[in-house]
Amino acid sequence: MAKWGQGDPRWIVEERADATNVNNWHWTERDATSWSKRKLKEVLEGLVVEGEAGRCEIGDLKHVEGEASCNSRKGKLIFFYEWNLRLSWKGTVKESGEKHKGSVEIPNLSEENEVDDTEINVSKKKGEGDVLKDLMRTEGTTKVREALRDYLKALKTEFTLGMILPTKAPVGQELATERKPSGSTVQDSVTPQSLDMVGVKIPTVRIHMKEVFSSPADELYSIFTKKELVQKFSKCPAVVEAEKGGKLQMFEGCVSGEYTELVPSQRIVLKWRCRSWPDEHYATVALNFQDLVAQSELELECKGVPVSHEESTRQCWKKQYFEEIHLLLQQSKDNME
Repeated sequence: MAKWGQGDPRWIVEERADATNVNNWHWTERDATSWSKRKLKEVLEGLVVEGEAGRCEIGDLKHVEGEASCNSRKGKLIFFYEWNLRLSWKGTVKESGEKHKGSVEIPNLSEENEVDDTEINVSKKKGEGDVLKDLMRTEGTTKVREALRDYLKALKTEFTLGMILPTKAPVGQELATERKPSGSTVQDSVTPQSLDMVGVKIPTVRIHMKEVFSSPADELYSIFTKKELVQKFSKCPAVVEAEKGGKLQMFEGCVSGEYTELVPSQRIVLKWRCRSWPDEHYATVALNFQDLVAQSELELECKGVPVSHEESTRQCWKKQYFEEIHLLLQQSKDNME
């Protein structure tokens, strides 16, 4: 096989530890069926629909038939999914207190149709209570479509972590440009580096982000160091050994690492990697916690991220960490009230 500087660049095999699919030219495929079934249950079951007519709640995902996969070709991700779903629902009429049951059917959720164009059918068991059926047809289908969008967003971010492999870049080439803060509570930038050699010799970048949370710093620190809290916000079993040299594993093994420094309520440093990064390559993640008035600020510095994983890594921290922690804190607050 040709090496760097020889032959057609599309077929070059770089001298690297994993030696697979360099430049992301070849077709690779990852089966997302089992993961999708779990995610669909997670986003759909328990949805609450309320209105003047009464209150309904979506129950079990009674029927889930289909498949999903993600493919990589020429550095691009291609998604295939086709699902036939049936959910149960139950509700209570506000005025009479009558209880009724029914089902929601989604006969063809696929990449061929936008979520807004996907057919959603609501039915109810015999008897009165059509006001609840109407509620489910209007507000209920809106909630279901939002949940389906959440599933597709997770399929394209959470599930695909690590699918695009690093590509060869000339030594000394600038790898990224600074970005201006968007004005939200998340402020992120990328610092250009020539080459950060961490484990395997690949070009890397440093990601910097800040996020403000409605909790004191000690509580936020606990969310990253207590197993039960990590599992709550990640919605997956996890290995959390919060001590120097202790192991970390999250998101069904998509993320793993090791705690290298812990200063209670102030700072956590991790060796951190995605499963499909080159073998033995780790980024260094530093989390710094600072108390504010009735809030706390988390500053993240992630150094040594493979260039081609820059955006997926940022989305991982933003979507799978920060946004889910916000939801966890809000749920805790609601439960206390």
